[in-house]
Amino acid sequence: MMNNQGRPTGIDGTTETSNAGYETYTGNRGLAQVEGLIYEIGDTQRTGVDLPEVEEFESCIGGVTRDNEIGLAGLTEPEAMRHYTRLSRKNYAIDLGLYPLGSCTMKHNPRLNEKVARLPGVADIHPLQPISTVQGALDLIDTLAHWLKTLTGMPAVAMSPKAGAHGELCGLMAIRSALEAKGDARSIVLAPESAHGTNPATAALCGYKVKPIPATEDGRVDLDAMKEALGPDVAAIMVTNPNTCGLFEREIIEIADAVHAIGGYFYCDGANFNAIVGKVRPGDLGVDAMHINLHKTFSTPHGGGGPGAGPVVLSEALAPYAPIPYVVMGEEDFDMVEHDTTGKSFGRMTAFHGQMGMFTRALAYMMSHGADGLARVAEDSVLNANYVLASLKDIMSASFEGPCMHEALFDDRFLKDTGVSTLDFSKAMIDEGYHPMTMYFPLVVHGAMLIEPTESESKQSVDQFIGMMRYLVEKAKAGDTGRFTGAPYNAPLKRLDETGAARNPVLRWTAAE
Repeated sequence: MMNNQGRPTGIDGTTETSNAGYETYTGNRGLAQVEGLIYEIGDTQRTGVDLPEVEEFESCIGGVTRDNEIGLAGLTEPEAMRHYTRLSRKNYAIDLGLYPLGSCTMKHNPRLNEKVARLPGVADIHPLQPISTVQGALDLIDTLAHWLKTLTGMPAVAMSPKAGAHGELCGLMAIRSALEAKGDARSIVLAPESAHGTNPATAALCGYKVKPIPATEDGRVDLDAMKEALGPDVAAIMVTNPNTCGLFEREIIEIADAVHAIGGYFYCDGANFNAIVGKVRPGDLGVDAMHINLHKTFSTPHGGGGPGAGPVVLSEALAPYAPIPYVVMGEEDFDMVEHDTTGKSFGRMTAFHGQMGMFTRALAYMMSHGADGLARVAEDSVLNANYVLASLKDIMSASFEGPCMHEALFDDRFLKDTGVSTLDFSKAMIDEGYHPMTMYFPLVVHGAMLIEPTESESKQSVDQFIGMMRYLVEKAKAGDTGRFTGAPYNAPLKRLDETGAARNPVLRWTAAE
């Protein structure tokens, strides 16, 4: 049963895959081979493995035992191997080219990190091993924690959160616990429009009412509006810095002071820490809690939803409320505190103590760069982004005046009257061999195009990207609309209808009759 949901179709109703110019019998174009989903190319008569017949047994799952065949499509072993090899050739990867995704920091992952993460005693340990057998791992976690506190100027860090949004949750739960310990039942969290979208979602998950704070014309927190929103019910403000417009919040210390003055706490979203690491310590800015995306600032591109790690650094006021477990140094060896004896910790966020593989990679990245190298990370990320901004703002419309931090933000004003949208322009980038930049985000900018070249790209690779962008802009302004509205032409399945696929997903497989 062929499912064409979200795919362009030919006149006969089949998926259209042939390239412009001439058709091929298979739909393949040389080494660019068409590949369907397993349930489209397989059937219930084939399998790559023979399983023994199941003997009679007594079920332990009550009345929910399956009473018929599953009927899932299968492949032979060679077909299964070819299927996944062909799919792998359709992936865009950091090892293939520049990833311009804004606010994602998709940068080169040094192979040294991978080598260290695969060392015996690191890759093969288990979280349920006796503490005496994982002293090296605990030492590694403790060392990483030390450097995270050093880089941020914060006295404590919770290592267990698994990613950025999980870290936000940790910070908000610590803030809530600190307020509850004082008998201070506050109900509001302020979320600037220039902050990451997960910030208000996290506050809502913690039971707070979210009050948005508008952005100024220069893309930063409106300080006057924020001060007007402050009151005895405000528990915290969640500020992303540098923010989603790629700009540093210049009045961040004044924001922190104002929030502290009414008894609230300052949460900083540290997802963009690579723009300031080694240059600015968030603790010096008045931050009470900040998560750090190890998988962004300290390497390991995180496409596909993981793996991630989001340690949260905490101020002295919030440190007692950090989650368990955490590593401590005993009289002779490291130990794990698994149970709170102070009555202050908000409890356990996750079964174990974080993502060991990410800890190892992050520490390897830190140690190989050193203090001067980490400062260079920030310098190069800002330099590359400003180089992109300066090289394109004469032909594209920069959203804000002045320099940016780690990412350059453009809007769709330069496409006015061309018949080309932000989406069309991004699809044409695929034909040029690039993954599109972040589109339509941040929401404060219409038709946003957010570009982050990251610090790991050379001038040569950034120059090629800039040249490609200028070329497409010139084509759009010259009236070559067809090049964009039907793009991508060179992708395996051409232009997909993502909206149709998202609104009408096929969630159940049905065997062909």
